[in-house]
Amino acid sequence: MFLRILLFTVLYVITAHFLHKIRQLQPYPFPILPIIGHLNLLNKPLHRCLSKISNRYGPIFFLHLGSRHILVVSSPAAAEDCLSKNDIVFAYRPRILANKHLGYNYTSLLWAPYGDHWRNLWRIFSIHNFCTNRLQLLTNIRRDEVHLLLRKLFKNQGQTIEMKPMFFEVTMNVMMRIIAGKRYYGDSMVEVEEAMTFKKMVVESFRTGGETNVGDFLPAFRWISNNEKKLIELQKERDKFVQELVDECRKKMEEESKNLTPIEALLSLQKTESEHHKAEDIKSMILVLLLAGTDTSAGTMEWAVSPLLNNSEVLKKAQAEIDDVVGKNCLVEESDLSRLSYLHCVINETLRMYPASPLLFAHESSKDCVVGGFRIPCGTTLLVNLWAILCDPKIWKEPKKFKPERFQGLEGNRDGFKFMPFGSGRRGCPGEGLATRVVGLTLASLIQCFEWERVGEEMVDMAEGTGLTMTKAHPLQARCRSRQAMVELLSQT
Repeated sequence: MFLRILLFTVLYVITAHFLHKIRQLQPYPFPILPIIGHLNLLNKPLHRCLSKISNRYGPIFFLHLGSRHILVVSSPAAAEDCLSKNDIVFAYRPRILANKHLGYNYTSLLWAPYGDHWRNLWRIFSIHNFCTNRLQLLTNIRRDEVHLLLRKLFKNQGQTIEMKPMFFEVTMNVMMRIIAGKRYYGDSMVEVEEAMTFKKMVVESFRTGGETNVGDFLPAFRWISNNEKKLIELQKERDKFVQELVDECRKKMEEESKNLTPIEALLSLQKTESEHHKAEDIKSMILVLLLAGTDTSAGTMEWAVSPLLNNSEVLKKAQAEIDDVVGKNCLVEESDLSRLSYLHCVINETLRMYPASPLLFAHESSKDCVVGGFRIPCGTTLLVNLWAILCDPKIWKEPKKFKPERFQGLEGNRDGFKFMPFGSGRRGCPGEGLATRVVGLTLASLIQCFEWERVGEEMVDMAEGTGLTMTKAHPLQARCRSRQAMVELLSQT
């Protein structure tokens, strides 16, 4: 019996290998095991695991993960083939359990398939949240929250500070004020408790959403894992939280009708265009804004400060630029950011080494296409290993070294498909403009107003954790003291 099973396995592996060659599909790790395929090869962090496989099989390779076919690309040319030449083909999303339960049955902006519904969500999303005029109108909100952070740091200077919670407060307050017209971190303990509930929900969303669900790859073994149950319970909590927020905004609308927040504007449109503004659509957009606009930006700022503490010459250079451009008689403003070229280099180098999403959100092909000369079947899941591209020594000189100067001369936040920290194509990140403003103003203000130092003599640990987004394995702690020239300004904020 054992010999028969062994013989069957060997014949299966060899047959699958030759059929793959005959059909001119892209390279894949050999062998493909029965039932599980290549699932045995995967480990965390996934972007590093896939990068090692790419080093052996090339920048384009194929994985069989149970019943799913996966295309992994790890080069600018291959990414351009997928996200530019075949942009519409790969504008779809795979139907997996996390997308189903956390994405309102595949109807949210992040997880909806490309089509009329998605285009309508994108239009609403852009008009009410991320158009240039809207972002400009909200400048004061971002300034207020950054100044609140400066006051807290000024009050607690000299003490050991854990940086990520401070950054999260900024991003959370910015997003809540933009979306619902309220601040969570303030004097009201009720609101602070709500904020802590939301923060736990954010962490759980990224943790649970990033877990491997056996049922996605081996449907017959779906009952083995309880991950689907976790997703359902998590979504109930998320939906309850956002429904309370919507109800609060609806009540506020009855009392005043001026200066509508995005939620209130959508609720108004729902009365006249109910078929295009369903309750689930509004709630899903709020969740996308809150989750995508808080933790990722806070994490990027934590990563940015970490290498600055390890590279004092970079910190001094960024500080000198701000002093020269802005001066010491006023605090840096958002309008100054376009003239702070070295600060942009620091942020870009942070995004290169520590991208918030080391793997771009998964895409799926809607029909057969060709990538890098290989035929890609319809229904193939696409994973773009952004981290592998951003750390490729063939593209970047000394990729493991923090060198902001490598970005001098680069205008904006993109360099073709060599540097695209916010993705590209139709499914690129819609919050890029807001994120760059929040991160830019916060970092510029911290550098301008304070001298920063490590808690101990040891270098800051730059190890990364695991999960859907790239987080630090060990939270950053630091100390600051106000710069002498900035004391008077800080005391007035």
